[in-house]
Amino acid sequence: MQRISNTIKFLSADMIQKANSGHPGAPMGLSDIMSVLMKKLKHNPKNPSWLNRDRLVFSGGHASALVYSYLYLSGYDVSLEDLKNFRQLHSKTPGHPEITTSGVEIATGPLGQGVANAVGFAMAAKYGANLLNSDECKVIDHKIYCLCGDGDLQEGISYEACSLAGRHQLDNLVIIYDSNAITIEGDATIAWDEDVKARFEAQGFEVARINGHNFDEIEFALNEAKNKKKPYLIIANTTIAKGAMELEGSHNAHGAPLGEELIARAKEAAGFDKDAKFSVAEDVLFETRSAVEKGDLAEALWKKELEKLSDEKRELLENLLNPDFSKVEFPDFSGQKVATRDSNGKILNAISAVVPSFLGGSADLAPSNKTELKGAGDFPHGKNIHYGIREHAMAAIGNAFARYGLFVPFSATFFIFSDYLKTGARLAALMSLKHFFVFTHDSIGVGEDGPTHEPIEQLSTFRAMPNFYTFRPADGNENVASWKVALSLNAPSAFVCSRQGLEPLPKAVFGDVKNGAYLIKKAQNPAITLVASGSEVSLCLKAAAILENENIATSVVSAPCFDILCEQDKSYIEQIFAPSSKVLAVEAASALEWYKFADEVFGMKSFGESGNANELFIHFGFSDKNIANEAKKLLK
Repeated sequence: MQRISNTIKFLSADMIQKANSGHPGAPMGLSDIMSVLMKKLKHNPKNPSWLNRDRLVFSGGHASALVYSYLYLSGYDVSLEDLKNFRQLHSKTPGHPEITTSGVEIATGPLGQGVANAVGFAMAAKYGANLLNSDECKVIDHKIYCLCGDGDLQEGISYEACSLAGRHQLDNLVIIYDSNAITIEGDATIAWDEDVKARFEAQGFEVARINGHNFDEIEFALNEAKNKKKPYLIIANTTIAKGAMELEGSHNAHGAPLGEELIARAKEAAGFDKDAKFSVAEDVLFETRSAVEKGDLAEALWKKELEKLSDEKRELLENLLNPDFSKVEFPDFSGQKVATRDSNGKILNAISAVVPSFLGGSADLAPSNKTELKGAGDFPHGKNIHYGIREHAMAAIGNAFARYGLFVPFSATFFIFSDYLKTGARLAALMSLKHFFVFTHDSIGVGEDGPTHEPIEQLSTFRAMPNFYTFRPADGNENVASWKVALSLNAPSAFVCSRQGLEPLPKAVFGDVKNGAYLIKKAQNPAITLVASGSEVSLCLKAAAILENENIATSVVSAPCFDILCEQDKSYIEQIFAPSSKVLAVEAASALEWYKFADEVFGMKSFGESGNANELFIHFGFSDKNIANEAKKLLK
């Protein structure tokens, strides 16, 4: 076991030294645990997407050298050459784990995210088991393991997620805490000295404390995982950079190469060839690569188990694995004045009714977000997930549901609180996850709750995010059309919905929601084009009527998705924004991104205020008369 551990140590050290960049401390401190854990995992390196595999999450993504050593030694599609290209452009071994690398379950790096991801995987497995398992057949019976460190547990997201894990008694969750008491600035106690054992016991975990360098204690603690009735935390007291000579135990080993000379001495002290780099003994590789044969056998036995599935369960499994959104009977909102949070709620229920994999929840705002899936039950036996007031954990848990393989999740809150979950949304975009975010109460239309609850800059920040699609529908039918587009994307989307009722729009004159923006009023040789999203679209139509009465030819563009509009070719852009026309963008938000298309932007230049929503719109200049005046100013 020690030779496997030392092999992991020195592969990691060699990777980081060759790249002249990386974090050797955690991989070397965790190598003893990893060498034992590798034997316990149920996985198939030849099929990294096998549904019933154990999930292993590396929450401390900076320990990526440990991840890649494990993947190579286990037989995943990661070669020794890939290890030598650690942290290089376009390599399979980037600085922090990404899902483009075979065997990486989920992208981690921002500390604490992986802990919440692991809770999400455990929740997904619990719900999947409740759907599919029977006395005759166990489709899902795997574990979720998470390796984390001091930094992960200092982040607030870990408190949020782990309290939810305890609430649901997720006995399939094993968190291994690398307690080396070191952070970048030095000893962890300079900022943190809480009793982690007591904290997790209070949250409903069973807790063990071990010497993270004693193989017998590691083995015993991991074996105990199968007997737990609650989520399980193993506090492993370790030494950072174990085996790194005088840097052992030092914060200086956290985030910098150890140096060629020190690595050579460390190898020699461990009985390795001090001059050999990226060296793996044949007997070590033979033992670790047995994971391939074991995994093949485990998956074959599982497939045999699936033969016991009833026809009903077999059909359900097929539908979970392959969601068919073409079956959805979307509601028709023609002629209806409706808040888009209300139309959105009906759309969610229409999808849920025929797509068993579609599920989600809100951060204690389902009645306001209109996100309850009627008659669908509550997690862990139903589709409605009650996250409590935990936006940050909600997004990360939703990401894990999206990565699990059976589910298409949504997560909901007020738009103003989207700031709390931004990191999770960003990682969803990085991984191209089909994870839907429902953000209601979209603007100063929130009204009396005032500026603390009125989003201003949030729309711009989400639009600025790569590979993330933000829809702000202007009526019920545009909301439906937006969902049809979003469901076809291999990327996360957000639906930014109004609290107040919105007038129904006229039908498109040119283009469609699938183009991101389209003409709903087309003038011959327009002098000006008004473009808006959400509640401001009907306002622009009214302003256009005023301008037309003054013989100013005016077109109006509804732009539910700025991100998709940016992907259109020049010819389409010139069709909706005539080159001879001035363009005025109107949005009750900061809206500065509209200068990409507009000559002028009329948006919010301050925070909102507390008051009646209609009065606020007028106070900040969002009236038909004022928009018409702004248009005329632009034409002077």
